Amino acid sequence: MSGAGPATELIDRRFARDQITTLRRDVTLAARSAGLSGDRLNGFVLAIHELVTNAVRHGGGHGHLILRREAHLLSCDVTDHGPGLADSTPGLPGADSPGGRGLWLADQLSDALRLAVRADGLTASVLAYVDTTAAEPAPGDS
Repeated sequence: MSGAGPATELIDRRFARDQITTLRRDVTLAARSAGLSGDRLNGFVLAIHELVTNAVRHGGGHGHLILRREAHLLSCDVTDHGPGLADSTPGLPGADSPGGRGLWLADQLSDALRLAVRADGLTASVLAYVDTTAAEPAPGDS
């Protein structure tokens, strides 16, 4: 992540299948506290949920999530130890395909999706820009 100032870790947690619901709640609360709201909040949380469920489904049943805030940007990295991807460009699968929409959804619901395939797994990252101007008072207001 690049921006002004150091990043602040909001969540740094390993997870397994039985922790997905709690993790989603915690991500929602942290992203809301960081300034996301409405459809932007819901989309970012759903994008992260897709990455988390993919990590559990394809990455050995568990993963690691780090949610960070830096200036006007939230980033979330989800790392697993699965086999990686044959194609690192998520596309929409055919209508007859029973799955394969998770990364495509994450890409559509966030401001950016980045995939880093490593020898020991995959790190999928989503970004959301936070509009802080709405929360700032106008000059002269108190």
